[in-house]
Amino acid sequence: MDPAEGHEGGGVDPHRRIDRDRTAVSRIRDAALSEFAAHGVARATMRSVAEAAGVSAQLVVHHFGSKEGLAAACDEHVLQLFREHNVSLLGSGSAFAPVESLEATWLGPAMGYLAARLVDDSPAVSQLVDEAVEDAISYLAEGEESGVVEPSEFPRERAAVVLLWNLGALVLHRHAKRLIDVDLLASDPRQLLTWTLPASEMLTGGLFSQKAYDRLRTVAADDATAPPPRSSSPRRAP
Repeated sequence: MDPAEGHEGGGVDPHRRIDRDRTAVSRIRDAALSEFAAHGVARATMRSVAEAAGVSAQLVVHHFGSKEGLAAACDEHVLQLFREHNVSLLGSGSAFAPVESLEATWLGPAMGYLAARLVDDSPAVSQLVDEAVEDAISYLAEGEESGVVEPSEFPRERAAVVLLWNLGALVLHRHAKRLIDVDLLASDPRQLLTWTLPASEMLTGGLFSQKAYDRLRTVAADDATAPPPRSSSPRRAP
């Protein structure tokens, strides 16, 4: 008997079985990302995911229980990918490399998955967005510490706005392609420069003049619904 397949006393090596289970789980999850991206969670089936992964539908059920459980696993995997990439990007400080950062921005089928997933009006999607906002608060704070990101008077609101801008762009990716010939789901992230340059210009230098911003602050100061500043950090002059 191959020692990798068995152990003393016969039977299957439990460590090998665990490794095989992990491999199957990853293969099923990755197949689900592609199937859900192509057809949406509502229209994709456990059977189509199983066929794409090259396993039985029973094995998919064994590992994930239901399509909702499989989608939840995909949500968590995508969140983890974004955490890792954004922490690496924004925590780089003086080592920030623009081209490599673009390459790190592209997360394969996860991008198409999010574009399809986010249109669902469900508690699961709300939870996904909520967790993504909390992550954004954390990695933007790391970006402040590394010097890549400017401090904000409204750290939580800023994180939510930036995240919703980015997620909204994924949902509207077909219009980005139509209007400025940028495929936000493309496999070559370098072509995202057409998108990234004007976005970075706006986020770095600002869109409105300092005078316009000061007027807005004056109005906000008289509005009880405006969020109170959480620090005394001034807005950086463009």
